[in-house]
Amino acid sequence: MKISAIDIGSNSVRLATFAGGKTLYKRLKTTRLGQGLSLTGRLNEDAIERSAQAVANFYGEAKADGAEKVYAFATAAVRSSENGQVFIDRVKQLCGLTVEVLSGEEEAKCGILGALGYADGGIIDVGGASTEVTVQSGGKVAYAKSVNIGTVRLFDLAGRDKEKLLKVIKEKITDYGDYNADGTKMYAIGGTASRLGSIKHNLKEYHPEISDGTVITLEEMYTLADKLLSTSVEEIRATTICGSSAEVVGGGCLLIAEVMHKFGIKEITVSESDNLEGFVLLKEGKL
Repeated sequence: MKISAIDIGSNSVRLATFAGGKTLYKRLKTTRLGQGLSLTGRLNEDAIERSAQAVANFYGEAKADGAEKVYAFATAAVRSSENGQVFIDRVKQLCGLTVEVLSGEEEAKCGILGALGYADGGIIDVGGASTEVTVQSGGKVAYAKSVNIGTVRLFDLAGRDKEKLLKVIKEKITDYGDYNADGTKMYAIGGTASRLGSIKHNLKEYHPEISDGTVITLEEMYTLADKLLSTSVEEIRATTICGSSAEVVGGGCLLIAEVMHKFGIKEITVSESDNLEGFVLLKEGKL
């Protein structure tokens, strides 16, 4: 049986289809649903429409491909906005799909389950509007925290100015409190992590079989952030996998580096299995 899931994030809408315990494919459409959210507290009309259309298109693609079940879930942009219900209603109107809104804790649970199953380790999940850090030990969650800072929020607040970005990041990540993850096997999941793994391999197209498992050290992360923030958006688009995300990827890279530094993490491993896999596992018990 084929099962599909649609992840509605603050920067991108993603589709994944599963069968026989495997991920058959993933698709991504950058729609910036969370654009301007940090400044107004609301989703703007254009962002709602283009994101809802992307969800409806993915739903149609999944059904045409034989998916017997199609799930859809939304994260920080929808749950933290004043008018998130408007987006949910628009999706329902377009394709009849009901969107489930995850709490920060549920999002973190999906992320770590998708990346690790029940093995020990942790994840950093940088989205467009929030970043989750989760650690599990002995099959139980030892630490989990979602903070309302992500790539789109950062761009809204600080653009591509490194000093402004650092100021916002350092202020926001104090919400994580004190937790030392040194010695814990840590993974990075989500669109920013995939892009950074792809950039390390000089990929201009998405090849998850290559980017999955890519190790990036803290020093490499800071170096890459400096390079991305000092390179024009046009050149990033022309030379990397980053298309519509070229404006925000540098800030996202710097955010991961600062989170790693705060938690004492020396290196992260990119995982292409993430909250899409985790959500379906929670719903179905299997992929």
